[in-house]
Amino acid sequence: MQSAHQIADLYRSVVSSFTPVPTKTQFREKGILTPQEFVEAGDQLVFKFPTWTWEPADAKREVKWLPPNKQYLVTRNVPCKARVKDLDTTLTQGEGHDRDWFLPGEKGGDVGEDVPEIKDLTLEDNAKDADKDKASGPGLVVQENFINENKDDIPDLDSFADVDNLVKEEDPASAAPSSAPAAMDGQGKYFVCAAPDADIVRTRSYDLTVTYDKYYQTPRLWLFGYDENGVPLKPEQIFEDVMTQYATKTVTVDPHPCTGIPTASIHPCRHAQVMKKVVDSWVEQGVAPRHDLALFVFLKFISSIVPTIDYDFTMDIDMALPSLTAGIGRK
Repeated sequence: MQSAHQIADLYRSVVSSFTPVPTKTQFREKGILTPQEFVEAGDQLVFKFPTWTWEPADAKREVKWLPPNKQYLVTRNVPCKARVKDLDTTLTQGEGHDRDWFLPGEKGGDVGEDVPEIKDLTLEDNAKDADKDKASGPGLVVQENFINENKDDIPDLDSFADVDNLVKEEDPASAAPSSAPAAMDGQGKYFVCAAPDADIVRTRSYDLTVTYDKYYQTPRLWLFGYDENGVPLKPEQIFEDVMTQYATKTVTVDPHPCTGIPTASIHPCRHAQVMKKVVDSWVEQGVAPRHDLALFVFLKFISSIVPTIDYDFTMDIDMALPSLTAGIGRK
């Protein structure tokens, strides 16, 4: 039985196949792109960031409204060093904002609260503190009775004498086999060294692609991930790299329109509305909207949904973004 999402996608595919290819620009009015504007925006992205390239689609999946060698954009082996859960706690502790940007760790309504003032120390207080310091020894302040109260917590040096419990002194051959290298301590005793790569952080990587969605007339981002061993990630693993509030509403796994491979994507149903907000902000500031910058804006707000995937999207643009991720992907 098909899911509601699959039925909706089938409907959109059928409607899109009968819809004429848009040729009249409506970027200013609706925040949407024609195929030609999408290509021009893609050319600008590739020019500014060569990590992005144009790719052709599989022969049976090529669409006629895009050039054969410019069916979709791709950037490969993008690092993803952390999971979103590592950021979620910090970002959800507060709701403070500064000019529509989220400020981690600030709670709504508490931003303006006064910080308790630290009491000023008088000369008399300093003299008292100095007397206390003298009682505990020069240059060292310790808790009174610390040694007596915590003496049971201090290990006896004798407990370190029996190193036989840790390594074999006389007969190294009798030790359990280990792949880690052994070294001498200068007295004929062996100790085990840590593996040379024990502290290396394992990093996921992603291939990111951007296609043109004819039904919504907007770009659409697709994510295909790999673990540190190059094994493709399962959908539930990819969701670990998507902000929690969007993972179940925004990201779906569908056949990639240019390859046919099941790939996670960020649904484009609200992309035009977000782009329209940016365009309106430009107009209010007296800046002429430029459709060739659309993909920079697009990747900028998508980065709020997948913040730990480090793809190239930065550019010196004053986008005046008013809460860009508000409403993205709610179908």
